[in-house]
Amino acid sequence: MFSKPQPWSAGDATDAIRGIARSDCLELIMTKHARVQAAERSLIASDVLYVLKNGFVYDEPQVSTQRGCYKYAIESRSPNSGSRTVRIITVPNDQSCTLKVVTVMWVD
Repeated sequence: MFSKPQPWSAGDATDAIRGIARSDCLELIMTKHARVQAAERSLIASDVLYVLKNGFVYDEPQVSTQRGCYKYAIESRSPNSGSRTVRIITVPNDQSCTLKVVTVMWVD
């Protein structure tokens, strides 16, 4: 899928996460925490997927607890977020076409 090794720059991370999210092979994994956070904000899985497909990464990645993996914050408005911007922390794996969603939050 995406040939550059991690950690990615913000631009490369945006491209990679969007590419994985739009792929037919996508495996979307949401932690229990992420599911609870999304539900508390009246967001559904399609909102999360929308942000992953259309959002932007602005910040540098953070080292994940899983060795060799990095967490990225991607953000965008979604169909059910009104005028509020949603930030999703995700751990992408382009080799396995996986996006693990760690948490879902409002930017403001």
